[in-house]
Amino acid sequence: MTTPPRAAQKPQQRSFHNDVFTDNYEWMRDKDNPEVIAHLEAENTFTDARTAHLSVLQEQIFEEIKGRTQETDLSVPVRQGQWWYYTRTVEGQEYGIHCRAPIAADDAWTPPVLPEQNPGEPTTVGLPDEQIVLDDNAEAAGHDFYSLGSTDVSVDGNRVLYAVDTEGDERYTLRVRTIATGETLSDEISNTGEGALFDPSGRYIFYTTVDDAWRPDTVWRHEVGTATSTDARVFHEPDERFWVGISLTRSRKFLLIEAGSSVTSETRLLDTTDPTGEFAVVWPRRDGVEYGVEHAVLGGEDRLLVVHNDHAVNFELVSVAAAEPQGAKRTLLPHDPAVRLEDVDAFRDFVVAEYRRDGLTRVAVSGVTGGDTLDFVELAFEEPLYSVGTSANPEWEQPTIRLGYTSFVTPSTVYDHVVATGERRLLKQQPVLGHYDPSLFEQRREWATAADGTRIPISLVYRRDLVTPGEPAPTLLYGYGSYEISIDPSFSIARLSLLDRGMIFAIAHVRGGGELGRDWYENGKKLHKRNSFTDFIDCARHLIDRGDTSTDRLVAEGRSAGGLLMGAVANLAPELFSGILAGVPFVDALTSILDPSLPLTVIEWDEWGDPLHDPEVYAYMRGYSPVENVRDTHYPRILAVTSLNDTRVLYVEPAKWVARLREVGADALLKTEMSAGHGGVSGRYSRWREAAFDFAWIIDAAQAHPSGDTDGSITATASRP
Repeated sequence: MTTPPRAAQKPQQRSFHNDVFTDNYEWMRDKDNPEVIAHLEAENTFTDARTAHLSVLQEQIFEEIKGRTQETDLSVPVRQGQWWYYTRTVEGQEYGIHCRAPIAADDAWTPPVLPEQNPGEPTTVGLPDEQIVLDDNAEAAGHDFYSLGSTDVSVDGNRVLYAVDTEGDERYTLRVRTIATGETLSDEISNTGEGALFDPSGRYIFYTTVDDAWRPDTVWRHEVGTATSTDARVFHEPDERFWVGISLTRSRKFLLIEAGSSVTSETRLLDTTDPTGEFAVVWPRRDGVEYGVEHAVLGGEDRLLVVHNDHAVNFELVSVAAAEPQGAKRTLLPHDPAVRLEDVDAFRDFVVAEYRRDGLTRVAVSGVTGGDTLDFVELAFEEPLYSVGTSANPEWEQPTIRLGYTSFVTPSTVYDHVVATGERRLLKQQPVLGHYDPSLFEQRREWATAADGTRIPISLVYRRDLVTPGEPAPTLLYGYGSYEISIDPSFSIARLSLLDRGMIFAIAHVRGGGELGRDWYENGKKLHKRNSFTDFIDCARHLIDRGDTSTDRLVAEGRSAGGLLMGAVANLAPELFSGILAGVPFVDALTSILDPSLPLTVIEWDEWGDPLHDPEVYAYMRGYSPVENVRDTHYPRILAVTSLNDTRVLYVEPAKWVARLREVGADALLKTEMSAGHGGVSGRYSRWREAAFDFAWIIDAAQAHPSGDTDGSITATASRP
């Protein structure tokens, strides 16, 4: 197929605030229309034909990813109750197997030695006396898509609840199973949200359901063994801006119902000794005030640790009496304009704080003494760029903190930090098979300067033996920039297939993300959203001006809200890029945010503004929404990847975008996964093939050399094949 599909033009007019926009492709929103499916399938056929010359490269990259990955592996066991819980993977199987093994002694907190840590001797079995809790491969059998949502094991260890999505639409079916026998109980609940858990007694399950807009809006209580028709509605949130969730404190003393919008939150509390009682509000909601709650025992008193932003833009930590949460506050960590406090975890004997400073994640620990003050000590790490955070830490009385650590060059690493001694125990580092040598790689940070003088951080990694400073190299520049989400440096086995071909990988930490604190986010949202786009462009120009890359070798990538970034950048500065990859891209933003019946729209008004009721917001979004601002110019090569069952960013958005780009002669491809959701395909081998497709296209668009091998060397310097 050499001629690109041409979507039929069926004009529909959209009129708001005295502006009339003619949309020729809105008809493609109806995915039950056979004409729509036929068009998407034709697009897939065309994309396959246009990328057929990359099939050998795709297969090579897939084999590289597979060859570097220890396919049969075992995660670091986590203690919960009297069991070690872990997940195993088996070569040839798409999904993990969730397992457990009994703990030999009550004081055993160091996980057993993992047999797969011996190089070249991957384990094929788990720990002694293993029990299988849930085999995702068995659950996924017969389904084109499979995603595991919430899982929880009852405190007595007898039962597991788990939620499964087999469509990709993020609506889950909740089931309960007896672990010892494998018997699935009759307690099956359909169309739930992702959040679900047992109360400490194991008698009740608390779960959420969603409304027609896919918003988790209601918390229910189900008694195990009873008909779901008798389930009690515990809480309903009528405000369409708010999502709800249910959680349990680590101490297992309180159940929490958390309702939150993008800018406001409210938490309700219930003592777990009375699971059928009434939840009480911790702090009543106030517009613009966000807070999170954790239970701690300080000075022998039950306290609530509250991380909040009331007159503290970067958040601060206070404690209040659990019995009187709206009473006097004690400040434990005051607001610091240079530090974005993100979270706090309380244990019986210590408290852990997670925060950001200078664009990097940090972790600090304070012991709990007889008083009510905390003295935090930050944990130190040597690399200039890294990501660190607490990992699985379910037990209230544990003496260690499980940490997850990674960087661009350091594979994902799991540590136990012994609080009493300060010892840091290496438990496992992600295996990279072959001849991976981290000393071959350079990671560094650059700073671009925006037009308003703001300095924008850029994180880069590349092979120092393949990239020569001052000589333009093929480069992939990644960006996101929304929801205060930070794109932190991390290791990727798949990315090695780019770096081994002489490519630079870079992240533009644009405004709208959270890398440099709450103000960084605020200056990239609503009527400041254009800062995200111009920051990315300024980062691209910085790399070009430095000689790191050139316009014919620079590819941009972004996904979801980062796909909006890609669409806007394509319209604003198409001349800077040789290719743009947009995954599940939010490129018809104004149309979506104008329609409150669509999934997530009303919730999103806190992020983008409300164009339905505010003409200023409408005009602002009208000026950047990618579909409406396609212009008659020379665009770089564009690849849009989407999923038919995505409920967060509907497939129709990239379908309309590609159709508009074709009108002006752009070289644009659309690839639609017909059995997937927002996160793409399921199953690790399927994901590797998806990555291989994307990477082959990127390598081709960046003019990187197509060949490389897995022994840490490369067969030729980077050049056009």
